[in-house]
Amino acid sequence: MIAVVGAGLMGAATAWQLARRGHEVTLVEAYDIGHRHGSSHGSSRIFRRVYADPFYVRLTGQAYEQWRELEDDGSTSLLRTTGGLDMGEDHDLKALADLLGAAGVPHELLGAEAAAERWPYIRITGPVLHHPDAGVVDADETVGTCVRRAIEHGARAVIGTRVTGIDVRGSEKVRLHTDDGREIVADTVVIAAGAWLPELELPVTLPPLTVTQQQVFHFRQRDPSVRWPTLIWDGALHLYGLPSGSDGGPLPAVKVAEHDRGTPATARTRSGVVDPSSRTRVSGFVRDRLPGLEPDPVAEATCLYTTTSDEDFVLDRHGPFVIVSPCSGHGAKFAPLIGAMAADLATGRAEPHPRFRLGRTA
Repeated sequence: MIAVVGAGLMGAATAWQLARRGHEVTLVEAYDIGHRHGSSHGSSRIFRRVYADPFYVRLTGQAYEQWRELEDDGSTSLLRTTGGLDMGEDHDLKALADLLGAAGVPHELLGAEAAAERWPYIRITGPVLHHPDAGVVDADETVGTCVRRAIEHGARAVIGTRVTGIDVRGSEKVRLHTDDGREIVADTVVIAAGAWLPELELPVTLPPLTVTQQQVFHFRQRDPSVRWPTLIWDGALHLYGLPSGSDGGPLPAVKVAEHDRGTPATARTRSGVVDPSSRTRVSGFVRDRLPGLEPDPVAEATCLYTTTSDEDFVLDRHGPFVIVSPCSGHGAKFAPLIGAMAADLATGRAEPHPRFRLGRTA
């Protein structure tokens, strides 16, 4: 039996991949499915193929195929194509365009005038890289679909139960002890605990992980009929934007947030209070650069990032444990692919990629 600890995006996707392959799976989640305590909640995450690293460009292509497989299996639409724009004075857009071209990814590199004509609700003053296959993933719906289909494929879900202890005795099975007094016995345990990972007592040496509380803001569209693309801005500020979905309220809105400048935290000690300095910076950016939005947020929230020093993921096997931490603020787009990779590790079908190993030196 394979136990999966954590039913966020990665744990839920892993349980789904394992169960649909016919494996005996128990999924354990400390909170309710779709809870808002971690990193996997909300109606909007960016899917994009623009990376300055060909390794991740290739992975995004594989992830796209897995998203469509999940949608087909779950009879649910999860990834909505909107197109995406990369801009900002710190972006080497020509280099990014060359990488996309080498991978066969559709794209356009536009001058400021042509881009401003196409997207008049954005104040564009420099070149823009347009990627038409970018889009928005509904994280809440994805978690729910993965858990539902895992159960329908035969998995057992233990919800509202926290793992409080892990015993490994020689070559025996792993025993998980929970806060309600039960014991779950497994041959292999997949740990997909998100921001709780650094707090777990595991017989595994983790790479350094930094947990931060991030804040996101939703801004009402002045014209509700406009279909906004996703946005990446790299300059004095490093921000992203995307259509909000239901998180932005009943009227169309766009989610805008800083990728960096999170507040150091832990999963247990986070305040949940939005940093007012971030609100000021993001609202100022919206006022200056996104005239198609009202500059005062209509909704805001916090979430958690778990970040490695090199921003690569952690996806490795150590004895009976598979550690799954696709993190660093860019993992959500890979969720069903990570589920497949973690399932391969749990069942011995594949070796971990060297960049994702626990013992890497970066």
